[in-house]
Parts: sequence; C-alpha cells; structure tokens
Amino acid sequence: MNGMLAYGVTGLGCLLAVAGIVIAVVALRTAQRRNSPGSGGPVDPFRQPDDDADALRGDPRRLRPGDIVEIRGTSYGVRGSLHFSEGDWGWAEHLLDDAHGVKRWLSVEEDPDLELVLWTAAPGATVTPGPSTLDFEGRRYTSDESGQARYTGVGTTGLNPSGSVRYHDYRGPDGSLLSFEAYGDSGAWEVGLGEPLRRPEVMIYPATGPEQPGQGR
Repeated sequence: MNGMLAYGVTGLGCLLAVAGIVIAVVALRTAQRRNSPGSGGPVDPFRQPDDDADALRGDPRRLRPGDIVEIRGTSYGVRGSLHFSEGDWGWAEHLLDDAHGVKRWLSVEEDPDLELVLWTAAPGATVTPGPSTLDFEGRRYTSDESGQARYTGVGTTGLNPSGSVRYHDYRGPDGSLLSFEAYGDSGAWEVGLGEPLRRPEVMIYPATGPEQPGQGR
C-alpha cells in the first residue's frame, strides 16, 4: 500500500467515524426533545391565549347566579344575569354584590377578544346620550356605539324576566367607559361608569350544586 492510498483509507475511516458521531448526537437530541416535559406534543393552532387563564381562573362566559367572583381582591356574589342579543351579536351582564351590600355590574363580551368591564351606577347623573361627545366628572367621552337589543334574565336582576333595552356607549381617552341604558319602550336612561378589567384581575369560584333557574325580580 503506497502512502497516498493509505492516507485515503485512513481519511475515509475518519469521515465515517465523524458521521457516526453526528448521527448519534442528532438522535440523542431528538429523543430529548420528545421526552421533554415542555414539549407537550402537537400544538393546537386555534388555541386562544385565554384558554389557559380560563382553566386556572374560571371562564367568565359561564358565569351564573350563585357563583362568586373575585375582582381586584374583592369578592362578589352573582345575584342575577342578563343575556343580551342584537342580531347575531350577544353579551352578558351580571349583577354583583359584596359583603357590604355594594352592587355593581360585570359585563362579559367577545368582540372578538374577551372584554370584561366592571360597572358602577351613577344615579345622580344629569347627562343624556345623543351628542358625539359628553363631559362627565372631569372626563370627555366620545360616542362609541348605540342600538337596541333583547334580553332574558335569570336570578335576581330587578328587571322583568325578558324585554328590550336601548343603549348608548361612550369611551374616554384613557379607556374608561360611560354607558346609558333604558329598559322598555319608555324607560328612563340609567347611567353607568365602566372600568375595563384585565383577565388576571378576575377569579371565578363556581357555585356548587344545581343551578337555580329563578327569573325576574
């Protein structure tokens, strides 16, 4: 065997050895990825970011009378719920009260993302909807949307079990909301101030036992 042939044989042996090492390393890394606890198998491309939050903190879209809602550290009981429909669009509003009897409303809407708003009544307000902008309590609000919807109620809401509502919503530059609602054909406008909530600010504790379907007042 001459020197050139010996070199070629030796070089080929080295290349085969290196190739074997590379294949072994790739196989090992592939096995590690498959066995990694974070891999979790195939990923659902339609999975929404809120899915994990709903699994841990409860699904606001399933709220019903008797549930407990914790918002920014304060616990409220759900006394009643209103479910609204306007064409193919729908949303819900839930009447809450805390241990001191303070009543507020929580609205739940998908448009298309989940939107949660905590509402406080403003019974002394003298403003009425209609203009493109409104000034109220030091803020200027711009007209956002208005319309008329049908609703059905469960639990205790202070309203008839079903009916119609007119609404006009305004939005402030800081994201705050001003809402007007009038129930029935001749109902007076009720004014509410809304605070948008982040999903982590809301924790839901579902009621145990069967749902109580009592309706109306």
